[in-house]
Amino acid sequence: MTLNSSHDAGELSHSIAVYTGSFDPVTLGHLHIIERASKLFDTLVVGIGINADKKALFNPEERIELVRAISDHLPNVRVETFDGLAVEFVRSLGASVMVRGIRPLTDIAGEFTMMMANRQLDAEIETVFLMADERFAHVSSSLLKQIAILSEDDEHLAKFVPRPIIASLRAKLSAQAF
Repeated sequence: MTLNSSHDAGELSHSIAVYTGSFDPVTLGHLHIIERASKLFDTLVVGIGINADKKALFNPEERIELVRAISDHLPNVRVETFDGLAVEFVRSLGASVMVRGIRPLTDIAGEFTMMMANRQLDAEIETVFLMADERFAHVSSSLLKQIAILSEDDEHLAKFVPRPIIASLRAKLSAQAF
C-alpha cells in the first residue's frame, strides 16, 4: 500500500475525501468526478485499487502517471495506490469521506450494497455519490477498448478519454494484440 501518512486511530478529517477505483484506463467520466470532488473538499486523494486477481490493462505505476497527467491542474488532488479494503485505505489517510461516481442507474444497486458493507466495516466513513454527467454516463473501460480497437480515429476516443491518455491506450492495446 502506498501511503503518505497513517491515521489508524484518532479523529478523521471531513476535509479529506478519497475517490477509489481501478482507473484502468482513466476516462473523461473519472476526470469529471475528480474535478467536481476537488471543489468540494480541501484534499482529494484518488486511490487506485490494486487487485491481483484482475488482469489490468495498465500496471499500477502507469495508472498513477496517467491519473496525475490528467489531474495536474488540480493542486489539491494527489494520487496513490492501495490494496485491500477501500475503507481501510480511507481511514489510513485520516479521511472520513469516500467519493463514488455513479454512471447509469443500474450502478446504484451495486454501489448501495458496497456502501452498506463499508458502513458495517467502518461506521465513521461516509460515502458521497456524485452522478456522472449525462455525457459520460455510458462510458466504461470495455467500451473504450472496443472503440480503440475498431477505430483508428483519435477524435472518436477523445470523446471518452482525456487526450493525454489516447497514445498510451492505443500502445497498450496494440502490444496486447501481439
